Amino acid sequence: MGILDSFEKGLERAVNGAFAKTFKSGVQPVEITSALRRELDTKAAVVARDRILAPNRFTVRLAEADYRRMSDLGPALLDELVQLVQQHATSQGYQFTGAVSITFATDPSLSEGMVQIDSTSVKSTVAWTPVVDIGGQRHQLVKSRTVIGRGSDADITIDDTGTSRRHVEIIWDGARAQVRDLGSTNGSQLNGSPVKQAILEPDSVITIGRTRIVFRVVAQAGSEHADTRRDDSTQRHDMGGFWGPNT
Repeated sequence: MGILDSFEKGLERAVNGAFAKTFKSGVQPVEITSALRRELDTKAAVVARDRILAPNRFTVRLAEADYRRMSDLGPALLDELVQLVQQHATSQGYQFTGAVSITFATDPSLSEGMVQIDSTSVKSTVAWTPVVDIGGQRHQLVKSRTVIGRGSDADITIDDTGTSRRHVEIIWDGARAQVRDLGSTNGSQLNGSPVKQAILEPDSVITIGRTRIVFRVVAQAGSEHADTRRDDSTQRHDMGGFWGPNT
């Protein structure tokens, strides 16, 4: 790390500390995004004329109150942060050695309103996994056909009287997904339009009754090797990240 990088990191810590003590408003997601971008820019390393490697694993350390607030936002926040990291890396020409992932951790040494980032480069294999987000909960689709409805015999049971016991199913063949209405009483919608059966693209929204179901395909890292590691016993909120650009 150069002397200017050290100075900028010291200034960042001072500003964050003053902000926390003066306003006590807590960390906002946009501040985490800015901190992740700075971490990428600081740690990116030129390894060849046309290759700049950046870290792909990030731990966002927060005060307990900020950690609880960010964790309550659910996996959608982490999905958004991962996508923003990927977009910044693409715009700067950075490359990753494996899947990008972000975790939250509590740090008792930090005051509310402060955020610190730890990062490392991890070589890993990636398995693409379909999931659905329903009411802030993430469900991994482990079967080729997953039934969603209010009945106890559904694979994913939802508490919504406007849905049928077996309302829709999601079909996954290992590469592509489809949604199929199972003859429900009130019907189903895909991205706002009625649907009987259709191809399911990532980030599609299925609506049944009052329930909103977001379909995603995320990358979960398999075997891995970290170039550097930090011994951190703080509580973590984990998620699978997305494969980085230009890998």
